[in-house]
Amino acid sequence: MLYTVPMPSVNEPMGRSSGPGGQFVTTQWSVIVAARGSDSPRAREALEALCRTYWYPVYALVRHSGHTPEDAQDLTQEFFARLLDRNYLSAVQRSKGKFRWFLRCAVKRFLLKERERAMARKRGGGLTFISIDVQRAEDRYRFELAEPKAPDCLFDRAWGIALIEKAHALLREEYVMEGKGDLYERLKVFISADSGDATYAALGRTLHMTDGALKVAVHRLRRRFRELLREQVVQTVQRPEDLDDELQHLRALFARG
Repeated sequence: MLYTVPMPSVNEPMGRSSGPGGQFVTTQWSVIVAARGSDSPRAREALEALCRTYWYPVYALVRHSGHTPEDAQDLTQEFFARLLDRNYLSAVQRSKGKFRWFLRCAVKRFLLKERERAMARKRGGGLTFISIDVQRAEDRYRFELAEPKAPDCLFDRAWGIALIEKAHALLREEYVMEGKGDLYERLKVFISADSGDATYAALGRTLHMTDGALKVAVHRLRRRFRELLREQVVQTVQRPEDLDDELQHLRALFARG
């Protein structure tokens, strides 16, 4: 699964990532870190939001550990059930500013404990914490197996794809709300550096737009996509320096060749 998309630069202005006077904004992850060990509804809501977005990297890591699709679904649900328990968050360290790092390590610890306990588990357990589309996950997992990766690399790449897909969904939603859903569907191919056979001239004729107007529209689309992608990364860190690290890591994950 190849993604060649315009990535946010670490040198871009902070934009929505900063508050008044350039102060770094309060992010979903910083709310969680600040509230660890307490029963904060706001922190739980923030954690649930992050879990809904990044469930697939967890599922992929569980599958890569040798579990069947059925067991991987159950283990993923069980992991999130424990993660959403406020006591489990006591493991969060202020010195570790990245949700990606915390989640990956937490999954590994969880799987190790599950193997050590080797306890019988009734499938499903009647609990559902994250909506998991198993068929979609399995289709994607089989595709990714065609290019073998180390578990950490598989997790991080799945993480990056989740960020990109969320940015795409938000961008489409914005265009639809503005009554420009069809324009988004026509232009989204240009978000990727590889636009295939699509050309400005051909699309311009279809949309009754000049080459100049079309290029401006594509430029705005790509710029807004970068902004939205950056905002998604921001929500998973708590410090500006962590944001720079995550953006560099994201660029490296999808660098060509």
